[in-house]
Amino acid sequence: MLDIKLIRENPEKVKKAIESKNEKGDVDKLLKLDKQRRDLIYITEDLKKQRNENSSQVALAKKEGRDAQALIVKTKEISQQIKEHDEKLQQIENEIYTELSRLPNLPHGDVPIGKDAADNVEVKRWGSIPEFDFKALDHLQLGERLNILDFKRGGKVTGSGFPVYKGLGARLERALINYMLDIHINEHGYTEIFPPFLANRESMFGTGQLPKLENDMYLADKDDLFLIPTSEVTVTNLHRDEILPGDKLPIKYTAYSACFRREAGSYGKETRGFLRVHQFNKVEMVNFVRPEESYQFHEQLLKEATDILERLNIPYRVLLLCTGDLSFAAAKCYDIETWSPAEQKWLEASSVSNFEDFQARRANIRFKDEQGAKPAFVHTLNGSGLATSRLMVSLLENYQTDEGTVIIPEPLRPYMGNMDIIKRSY
Repeated sequence: MLDIKLIRENPEKVKKAIESKNEKGDVDKLLKLDKQRRDLIYITEDLKKQRNENSSQVALAKKEGRDAQALIVKTKEISQQIKEHDEKLQQIENEIYTELSRLPNLPHGDVPIGKDAADNVEVKRWGSIPEFDFKALDHLQLGERLNILDFKRGGKVTGSGFPVYKGLGARLERALINYMLDIHINEHGYTEIFPPFLANRESMFGTGQLPKLENDMYLADKDDLFLIPTSEVTVTNLHRDEILPGDKLPIKYTAYSACFRREAGSYGKETRGFLRVHQFNKVEMVNFVRPEESYQFHEQLLKEATDILERLNIPYRVLLLCTGDLSFAAAKCYDIETWSPAEQKWLEASSVSNFEDFQARRANIRFKDEQGAKPAFVHTLNGSGLATSRLMVSLLENYQTDEGTVIIPEPLRPYMGNMDIIKRSY
């Protein structure tokens, strides 16, 4: 959520920033409501002053034995006006809150202006694209040949976009998750969280999924709980409505969760195998930091995510997203994409975002340094470290052999019973 003072002082800048993100928001309506609110507060404060003065005169008149009835009547009239003004003020403040909740975060000054993904800027490329002397199989062919993935039966028991990992495929998935968690915990300084996979509306609002993205998520209607699209939601909201001790910052959490996304409106896009799924696994990194340090930690988050890919020796590139491709809540975001030899294209495996104080304002997460100091909003950041679905595509395809087997990356072998290759099992 944006600071109303920022909007009040920079209305044209805010309008332009919203437009650059291909978002909508009625800034003029918001400013009109804000003026009504401030005018009403001024009038109400003046009435309260009059009421206090009248009350003092009533007390004095009674003390001196004078008739105070007219003053009493007038004081009651003023009190009624104050009550009506307070009710109107609450109504206006509710309207302001609603309008503010619809405004996206503003892009950071470093973010390139652009309309859509075509205008994103590549800022880094790492690793060598493999060249095979045989026809590369895609992850679906490899999964079927090695009997480690079963999308057909996943579709039977649930529906399209719900994969089944089988045998060594399930073990490889678990190995990836555990390996990434161990690196983040033991080497990157994170505390592990195992969060709920469902979240209430307050949590979804806090991280910016609501109200805009409700149709993209699965909802358990009876309990009004959402299946989380990412553990960013539950982990960030652990500190909703809290004031954190300043000396405890930064706070760095990592979490595994299954993630669920309906992705309404995505039909017609590439949907084969892991390229478009409704349930997938992800290891997430969430940071709570001081405002002056947030962009330093943003770059660090990026390094922590790409460190995993470099250890696994999987080629990747980093894109700085343009304004038109930024999410509703992000001020700046990097996408990390891994290479698919079969698809001959880059696949998004991670987004690393800085939300500045946008989520913290919605979720009311603040920090305080010393006794008596005024609490300030923290900056929140998160990054996928990493999502396994697209990563699994690149891992299987980049490590395939001419025999149709898959070499297990060396860092994962201790998690795979020291196996070095995946062959078909029956």
